[in-house]
Parts: sequence; structure tokens; C-alpha cells
Amino acid sequence: MSPVRIYWVAFNTILIKEVRRFTRIWAQTLLPPAITMALYFVIFGNLIGSRIGDMGGFNYMQFIMPGLIMMSVITNSYANVTSSFFSSKFQKSVEEILVAPVPGWVILSGYVLGGVTRGLLVGLIVTILALFFTELTVHNLFVTITVVFLTAVLFAIGGFINALFARKFDDIAIIPTFVLTPLTYLGGVFYSIQLLPEFWQGVSLFNPVLYMVNTFRYGILGVSDINHWAALGTICLFIVVFFALALWLLERGRGIRQ
Repeated sequence: MSPVRIYWVAFNTILIKEVRRFTRIWAQTLLPPAITMALYFVIFGNLIGSRIGDMGGFNYMQFIMPGLIMMSVITNSYANVTSSFFSSKFQKSVEEILVAPVPGWVILSGYVLGGVTRGLLVGLIVTILALFFTELTVHNLFVTITVVFLTAVLFAIGGFINALFARKFDDIAIIPTFVLTPLTYLGGVFYSIQLLPEFWQGVSLFNPVLYMVNTFRYGILGVSDINHWAALGTICLFIVVFFALALWLLERGRGIRQ
């Protein structure tokens, strides 16, 4: 069997395993995010949004809808890879993968695409739910699809890195709780940074989630607080850096052979 065939079989096996893993327990992986986002739509969109009025030329429900979709993609892409790879470490089953005659980039790609699949699937579910609360229009389909896919890839890689460093189950909750959640809530999901004082607008520009949320909002509504092309380029750069770091850590056996 040729090396290319071997690599494809290994990649496909990991990907199928990852997809089957989260679809088998869909009541834990797909249903809770949908319920959570539905509550956001009801509370922030209907109840609070009716008092806020328009924002960026759109009603509040339409304005927060892209941010909520992106938030679900980010959290689920990250969580899927973190929990899956750490569970493999904990059960020692990851050692069987590492001794297989396949390079690290194949293993990494399989786990990452599995996380991307879950993130995009949850994002699709949330999008369908959003249709019950507001109208959905797509201003730029290319930007919309590109940014949501790249964001899912980036955070799936981040979840892999988190799983490599984690030594116990509590460690996989530290980054989502103390880093990911604050960045997401302060990333312009519920507001435009134009409402902030000039100083805090400058501080917000250091939040990477702001660029992802606003680029996705541009793709859906056509409005954004930042340059969407620059944001896409920045996301691609982070993907290259994070992928290289994750691959380097994996090949060194960081958190696996130590």
C-alpha cells in the first residue's frame, strides 16, 4: 500500500471516529448548545433587544445573531478536540495511534477536522433556530463560509494544544473558563465597539475573537467594526502558527511521553 493510501486511511479513520463520538452522544454534544443559544435569542433578542432598539442599522436580534452563531462554533470546535484527545491520553489509547506508521500532521489533521465538523454542525443548528426569531440574509457568501470554517479550524487546533498540556480533567476547563469565555463575551457578540469609549475601543482591538465575530457579521449583514479582509489574513496566519506549534509539541511527545 502506498504511503498516500496509508495516510488517507489513517486520517479518514480518525475523522470518522471523532464524528461518531460526538454524534453517538448527541444529547450531550449537540442539544445543550442549541438550547443555550435559543435562550440567548429569547432573553437578549426578544426581551432585552426590544428595549435596546436598532444597532448598526439592524434590529438587535439581527445584530447579535451572527455573534451567537460564531460563539457556538468557537466553543464546540474547541471543546470537541480538547475532550476527545485528552480522553485518549487518559485511557492510554493515544499510544496506539502514535506508534502507527503515519506522520503527526495526519493525526493532528484528523482530530482538528473532527472538531471543525462538530463546530460547523452546531453552528448550522443554531442558524436554523435563529430563523424562528429573525430573518436571515447573507451579504457575502464567500466571506461567511470562509471565516466560519477558518475560525473552527483555529479553535480546534487550540483545543488540541490545550489537551496536550492538560494533566487532569480539570485542566481542560481552565482555558475555556478563564480565557475563551471572556474573550467571546467581550468580542462584540452583543454590542458594537463603536459604543465604547475610545480607550476601550483600542483595547478591544487586541481581542482576536472581535475580528472573527465582526467578519462573520459582515458576511451576514454587511456591517463590521473592522476590516474583514485583514481579519481573514490574520486568522490564516494564526492557523499556520498554531498548527506548526501543535505539530511540534505532538512530535516531541509533549504531555504524552512525559
